[in-house]
Amino acid sequence: MAQLWGGRFTKETDQMVYDFNASILFDRRLYRQDIEGSRAHVKMLARQGILTVEERDQILEGLDSILRDVENGTLAITSQYEDIHSFVEANLIDRIGEVGKKLHTGRSRNDQVALDMRLYVREEVQHTDALLKQLLEVLIGIMEEHTATFMPGFTHLQKAQPVTLAHHIGAYFEMFKRDRQRLADIYKRMNYCPLGAGALAGTTYPLDRDYTAELLGFDGPTLNSMDSVSDRDYLIEYLSALSVIMMHLSRFSEEIIIWNSNEYRFVELDDAYSTGSSIMPQKKNPDIAELVRGKTGRVYGSLMGLLTTMKGLPLAYNKDMQEDKEGAFDAIDTVSQCLTLFTGMVHTMKFCSDTMEASAKNGFTNATDVADYLVNHGVPFRDAHGISGRLVLACIAQGKALDDLTLEEFRAECPVFEADIYEAISMKTCVEKRLTLGAPGETVMKQVIAKNKEYLELKQGWE
Repeated sequence: MAQLWGGRFTKETDQMVYDFNASILFDRRLYRQDIEGSRAHVKMLARQGILTVEERDQILEGLDSILRDVENGTLAITSQYEDIHSFVEANLIDRIGEVGKKLHTGRSRNDQVALDMRLYVREEVQHTDALLKQLLEVLIGIMEEHTATFMPGFTHLQKAQPVTLAHHIGAYFEMFKRDRQRLADIYKRMNYCPLGAGALAGTTYPLDRDYTAELLGFDGPTLNSMDSVSDRDYLIEYLSALSVIMMHLSRFSEEIIIWNSNEYRFVELDDAYSTGSSIMPQKKNPDIAELVRGKTGRVYGSLMGLLTTMKGLPLAYNKDMQEDKEGAFDAIDTVSQCLTLFTGMVHTMKFCSDTMEASAKNGFTNATDVADYLVNHGVPFRDAHGISGRLVLACIAQGKALDDLTLEEFRAECPVFEADIYEAISMKTCVEKRLTLGAPGETVMKQVIAKNKEYLELKQGWE
């Protein structure tokens, strides 16, 4: 058992207790962050005269060799170590001797793990943002291509009014854009360095915390040592943002699943992102979309788990906080995989434009435009609404769309109708006359696309 403590104890820890207490099986993914933080700490110690330049260089060389050997596979991170911190320090001492024991001067595992996790999450926030940007670039491409692809818009899963595919996809663009904004906020709020907080009350050594923060790319040091070691707000915020991302992916997946069904046939999924049935040869299942939808609950669970872990903890550090990692790592991995696969699925998906437009016509999505036509010819809206509704009822009885009614049939309900009714209720007219910003009309839709392309060119705060 490689441990960083023991002087107070007179006998070995029970093996089951040791295993229960150990975190090496999951925190080993923090090896690079642990070494990065240790390098900055040692540089600061030497600058403050707490270590000599020779000691600094020995320790740095030893840390570099550990990093190199872990990454080339010649040094394994095994369960003989309690955690990643003991792994690094024990191997450092094995390599450079007594000088390695000075690495931990002015530092506690409490501020060390707080730093490691913050460095890790900071990188993952950037990675999640990059994946979202890739998805947005795919979506903007679909939007540009389909400003005149008509389809039904829905409320209550009922066909409501005609829109375009560009407009529908644009709604998801806005969702994922907000997700990126949330990540930028999280990064800005979390980018402060806890190293130097010690166990909870700082240290008597003359540490330069500003210098350490600068070396590690933080905006500055944290300002309260107790909060520094017990804060997991940034991780809760990140898991919350990941949960919202998954909610958006799940909503989109639900629509793709519906659109892919035999009843809708709005989309054709690429074979690479579909599976078949072991018994039914005709099946082409949207498994990726279904799994993304299903894994959303898994990410929600990680968020709720950490919120529940933190809700009753007194200041400052408590061992409960070790439970912040496994669920978070799983959620981060899950979202990364879901975003990557979902982007590939959407990028290769084919849209059945003719089917979409026919569905809009057959769903009476232009019924409101019939009423608007009448209003524009002097009929009170409430009367116009009733006339349009009766025309829909007649179409249902005859199994046809509003566009298929004869002029005589229109006039049988209201003599105001003229031959221009057909132009007034065509899908093209219904969509294109909606020109308020944010509506599906092609003119304003192209303005929105241009704004969103400009947005995609912007750099995030950390770039």
